[in-house]
Amino acid sequence: MPEWSNGTVSKTVVLVTVPRVRIPVSPLILLFSTMPFTYEYPRPAVTVDVILFSRKLEDIKTLLIQRKNDPFINMWALPGGFVEMDETLEQSALRELYEETGLTRIKITQFQTFGDPDRDPRGRSVSVVFYGFADCDTVYAKAGDDAKNLEWISVNKLPLLAFDHEKILSMAIKELL
Repeated sequence: MPEWSNGTVSKTVVLVTVPRVRIPVSPLILLFSTMPFTYEYPRPAVTVDVILFSRKLEDIKTLLIQRKNDPFINMWALPGGFVEMDETLEQSALRELYEETGLTRIKITQFQTFGDPDRDPRGRSVSVVFYGFADCDTVYAKAGDDAKNLEWISVNKLPLLAFDHEKILSMAIKELL
């Protein structure tokens, strides 16, 4: 096979014959142009979670869902879920918020990304967390999709939370409130 050099690195190329034209092409380009997307390395799932805060007199509440499914069945968690292939992170967060709470027209802002290797017992996942503010007295939230129940709960009286949501909420409370 012919070789070319860029001065310091030598690479092997393949000559592809197109009618009467010989074009040097990297073997990797040939390999990847004929294969579906496959990767040598495992990849984490990408998820989103949404923190909604509501200030009620001197108390601050957050909207939590009670999980309908494993893992962490019946435990409280932030609304959230897996990112779909054709949506942005913000679209995914708003979709999950709607599916699990019925809420729309909530302005959300990206907060932080969490990716400890053991944060989800189903496998490696990275969660992009968003936050927003709503008035718990004027918005109507109703549990849906994989949420068994939901409730506005005081940040001073949080129950045991699923996944790493206690860590996430603790950081958000410290940094945002």
